[in-house]
Amino acid sequence: MMGGGNASESAYRVLMGVLESRTGQTLSPNRIWRIEMSLKPVMQRHGIEDLDALVAALVTSTSRQLLDDTVDAMLNNETFFYREHSVFDDIAVKALDHVRAANAATRRLTIWHCGVSTGQEAYSMAMLLAEQGEKWAGWTAQIVGTDVSYQAISRARVGLYTQFEIQRGLPVQRMVRWFDQTEAGWLAKADLRRRIDFTVQNMLVDRPPLTAPADLIFCRNLLLYFAKPMREKAFARLRAMAAPQSFLVLGAGETVLGQTDQFVASPRLRGLYEPADQQVRRVAA
Repeated sequence: MMGGGNASESAYRVLMGVLESRTGQTLSPNRIWRIEMSLKPVMQRHGIEDLDALVAALVTSTSRQLLDDTVDAMLNNETFFYREHSVFDDIAVKALDHVRAANAATRRLTIWHCGVSTGQEAYSMAMLLAEQGEKWAGWTAQIVGTDVSYQAISRARVGLYTQFEIQRGLPVQRMVRWFDQTEAGWLAKADLRRRIDFTVQNMLVDRPPLTAPADLIFCRNLLLYFAKPMREKAFARLRAMAAPQSFLVLGAGETVLGQTDQFVASPRLRGLYEPADQQVRRVAA
């Protein structure tokens, strides 16, 4: 038996197949037992009794909403502001200075947050750039956040966060400067929201709406959920979207070693990665 409750093993298998076919993600054994708990609100909302009935409904229903709700509920949307402060500190100075020098002729800066979830990471970069206003005067900056979850992207676009969410990683002075306290929670100011383009997208299938190759790509704690063939495909997609002299930001527990030959560890910035072909050219030069 693969999970708890009274659901049949085939129900779990079908649900895992739905998740992988729609998102490329797989469920690790320690997440399988949480399927039923995660899907309870969906089943209640749609008047479905149990997981077997849910699977039957998914097979027979023409409702896109039921499918979207089911996939959304199985995704892990964990994120918070300025996750790993040391990484943002290095990006704020070293990585962005390198990109600024490389793009001096075009005066364009393009940042892609892949698997952006509810948006905190993209808002963190938007705040960081806004606070470096003079440095980027006259530049065109594009920040794009993409995720397969419709619900997560909807929340990101609104920019409304609970007291718990707003306090996770966000210093008080930034909270007060960039967010308004409302009865519903902390709402990102319009000036901050308009700096980011949030889009529903499957990174394995769709091209992100970038107007130029990405100079900085955040793809943190997303590839952990991909099986190896999907992970290799994901790295190839990330490389295809990356500018020659760009940086890839992965999660603290992730690495490119043994995973891909598309990127290598950056020799100048610990914890960041650069396109492997560009690295070879730089060394050869």
